Amino acid sequence: MSTRPTRLAGVPAAARAQVALPRTRLFGAALLALSLTAAAMATSTAYAQSYPNRPVRVVIPFAPGGSNDIVGRFISDELGKKLGQTFVVDNRGGAGGTIGTDLVAKAPADGYTLLLISTPHTANSTLYKKLPYRPAQDFTPIGRIATASQVISVFPGLPTKTLPELIAYAKANPGKLNYVSSGIGSSQHLVSEMFANQAGIQMTHVPYKGAGAALADVSAGHAQVSVGTVLQALPHIKGDRLRALAVSGANRQAVLPDVPTAAESGLKGFEPDNWWGLLAPAGTPPEVINTLTRTMGEILARPDTIKKLESESATVAYQPPADFSKFMDSETTKWAALIRKLNIQAD
Repeated sequence: MSTRPTRLAGVPAAARAQVALPRTRLFGAALLALSLTAAAMATSTAYAQSYPNRPVRVVIPFAPGGSNDIVGRFISDELGKKLGQTFVVDNRGGAGGTIGTDLVAKAPADGYTLLLISTPHTANSTLYKKLPYRPAQDFTPIGRIATASQVISVFPGLPTKTLPELIAYAKANPGKLNYVSSGIGSSQHLVSEMFANQAGIQMTHVPYKGAGAALADVSAGHAQVSVGTVLQALPHIKGDRLRALAVSGANRQAVLPDVPTAAESGLKGFEPDNWWGLLAPAGTPPEVINTLTRTMGEILARPDTIKKLESESATVAYQPPADFSKFMDSETTKWAALIRKLNIQAD
């Protein structure tokens, strides 16, 4: 029986040793790589299992008192209860939400600094000529939380009891009605401009440092019009400090059953919603994102959560990261078109 010569047959022993040495080193390097991968996976798993092991900061890039604050505090409190750690709300308002957002963009990507966002996050890339962060690339989505309809309301002393009367009054007095917002580039600012554009009227924008102060001034008669979420206006409407004329969307709101929709009042197509979601800095470990996403989904699926948000005129609208990312892309496109059409600039 003949034996088949190997490729190294006839090669001196010293040379064969030199050929075998790289193979040994290659095998050792492969073992080292596998060991490092296994160690990294074990460390990542251990990190996820221990997360969170200290308080988590949730930055709300707007002042206290508005819908962002209400929703942000609610979800922070619920996450804290569920995960056994304190989720501390940190209001960092200013510059249309960009100050607080930039703070989170530059925070360590460890899951201990999160960002509550809403409509302005997807509008700011068009509103501002230059941002200190990239709205899409510098963050990792955790999930969408809820949505809410808008309500057009006025100072009760204004001689308008219906939406058609408000539009007629504004047309007869161009630029004399002041509408409020929680700041340039805020959701109130954008939806008010959308309303004015669709209604064919001119109003004067008066930005405030927060929705609470803005609504207080309409209630006191220092300004006349507010277009914002039902969520933030509801206490003022219930207290007869604001007169609600119409709500956005296809249906009336259960908390305001006697207030017609804008379409019912003759303004068809006025259907902007505000929405809220959570982001983390880009590079946050996937295991941490999964923990937060799963926990938030469980919270938002509970009947008591749905009932609580409905009582505040908000609707649970949970989306996991991939769907939320696509939604934000579509919102960015939508608001960019309006901002360019109306030539709105924040700086």
